[in-house]
Amino acid sequence: MTALDSAHVLVVGATGGLGVPISRRLAERGARLTLSARSAERLDALAGELGDTVVGTHAVDITFPAAPGEVVREAAARRPLDGVVYAAGVVAFGPVADVDDDTLDALLLTNLVAPVRLARAAVPVLTSGGFLANLSAVVAERPTAGMAAYSATKAALTGFDAALAHELRRQRVRVLDVRPPHTETGLAGRPIAGQAPPLGVGLDPDAVAARVVRAIEEDERDLPAAGFSA
Repeated sequence: MTALDSAHVLVVGATGGLGVPISRRLAERGARLTLSARSAERLDALAGELGDTVVGTHAVDITFPAAPGEVVREAAARRPLDGVVYAAGVVAFGPVADVDDDTLDALLLTNLVAPVRLARAAVPVLTSGGFLANLSAVVAERPTAGMAAYSATKAALTGFDAALAHELRRQRVRVLDVRPPHTETGLAGRPIAGQAPPLGVGLDPDAVAARVVRAIEEDERDLPAAGFSA
């Protein structure tokens, strides 16, 4: 079991549709949080809500090459770093022939390159017994037409997590790959390109967040889409 009481956890994408409820759940379990997202205003609002559980905030565009390292260094300077949750993400819809370079770059940078850079920075400073939790998506298991580029970024992140988990076994740092089904975060209504097809009713973000935090506490290493029915 991973004890979250007084554990220092960095949450990147903390003001997003899953970042907020995950941060709340971690705070409820007694974790000390460093929160990172693009908007300083939204970070301040979340930090105000969570009170003394927040030990620091860092407003930054995590896709900038130096940003992941800066966030980790600042967090680790505050207190030893026990865990990292990467909850940032963007989505695009439409045929792959319609995906322009700016959209492709944004998908790759946000959904793949940034969490890889973040892990690279965090691994040397995470405490023994610590964890990295990356939010992938169900499309990593079931790539979806009209979301080919997005599916590819999430599948690549899941592959990275699987390989990294083997690398870090001796270091006793656990990697958790999270692949939730469609969730009502509002992300599908804010695509960086295209328009979402009918997706049906998604899962409740609070329920997804609760399941993610339970997986962290129970030392799970893989949380597939099917695991959200448990």
